Amino acid sequence: MSALNVTHNPARRSWIESANTGDTDFPIQNLPFGAFVREGETRTGVAIGDRIVDLRALHDLALLGGDAALACASACDSTLNTLMALDARHVSALRAALSDLLKHDAPARSRLASSIDAVLPLMTDVELTLPWTIGDYTDFLTSLHHTERHGRYKGLADPLPAAFKSLPIAYHGRASSLRVSGGDVRRPYGQYRDADGNVRFGPAPMLDFELELAAVIGHGNELTRAISIDSAREHVFGYCLLNDWSAKSIQWFEQVLGPFLGKSFHSSVSQWIVTEEALAPFRKAAPQRAAGDPAILPHLHGAHDQRNGGLHLELFAHLSTAAMRSDRLPPAQITHTHLDNLYWTFAQMVAHHTSNGCNLRTGDLLGSGTISGASDESRACLTELSEAGKKPLLLANGETRIELQDGDEIALSARASAPGAVSIGFGECRGRIAPALPYPFDASREEH
Repeated sequence: MSALNVTHNPARRSWIESANTGDTDFPIQNLPFGAFVREGETRTGVAIGDRIVDLRALHDLALLGGDAALACASACDSTLNTLMALDARHVSALRAALSDLLKHDAPARSRLASSIDAVLPLMTDVELTLPWTIGDYTDFLTSLHHTERHGRYKGLADPLPAAFKSLPIAYHGRASSLRVSGGDVRRPYGQYRDADGNVRFGPAPMLDFELELAAVIGHGNELTRAISIDSAREHVFGYCLLNDWSAKSIQWFEQVLGPFLGKSFHSSVSQWIVTEEALAPFRKAAPQRAAGDPAILPHLHGAHDQRNGGLHLELFAHLSTAAMRSDRLPPAQITHTHLDNLYWTFAQMVAHHTSNGCNLRTGDLLGSGTISGASDESRACLTELSEAGKKPLLLANGETRIELQDGDEIALSARASAPGAVSIGFGECRGRIAPALPYPFDASREEH
């Protein structure tokens, strides 16, 4: 498990001045991993302030040695998968070496500064891209409040599934339609019931966002070999934001075996992976369960996880409509929630996922599910914010929303904070709803 070390020192500052401002997501204590396109070539990098350490350019300078050099060489690909598969000590060594190179009194400061645009390009000068290849995607359902509310909206006699308090419920999502933050989210087609109860096919109404955190698997496990709760977080490389865009009208009509077309049209992840080690100062006890809840079965109960399986992590969603942008109004904060609102920890999700012998692989993505709490402001999707359309969300300019409309843009963000630690962020996870294409749309036909 990650322990505090010199990279977490709150007194450490960087010679990259933008990393020392109090509002940056990427101080020297963070150093998240990502990827970018520069002059047509995809490279991996590490965020520091408003710049990116180009890991291939850094490797070419031969400033690193030992495990750090090995890790940096492994990251010189177009994705982070090779790096993520390494033992944690290699990634930790690279993080420590980067921290030493970027600290304000680093001996190599002048050498790096003299070629700063080559080794540390500005984020605004490059295009951020999906930093790793995602093989499998599992989305969990771990907020009691989100689950119970949706059960009520559907008119279920028991809004909370019987298994919810015994295991982390999940479904297998679609990895091929995961996309990095930014760009359009195309309104999908599908079948749904209209207001009169008739089944229709067309552009989906009731389009929604869902604010989630996701774990990215580093090294996996062999088929038939379960991961113990005590070692589960050793298999997590890091975390990113996830927007599990949902066509609720399609989902609620089609869902028998689980979500399908109502979810598989698009999911967005943030551009940076914040490592497990970077989050060490923000660890806290797992959220307490209510009196009378079932006891956690032994394979999901770890003493270490109960002591520090939670995180001091606040999460936010902002909405910007086309009219707001036209009038130059700032986005409206519509959600402010906390990771405490999850009933299960990520270690429990990993342990449960593999408890039947299922093998996780490097790059697999595990979503937390919508992180909704009990309060109104902590409702983490528009369906909950509008009580399934009964109370439209009122925006400051007079617009209302019960569903996302074309041109609406959602931006997710998160902030880890704790006494005595430098606060770190995750960047943003952004997407704008684009109108449905004419149906059917077959790109191959347009080429002939």
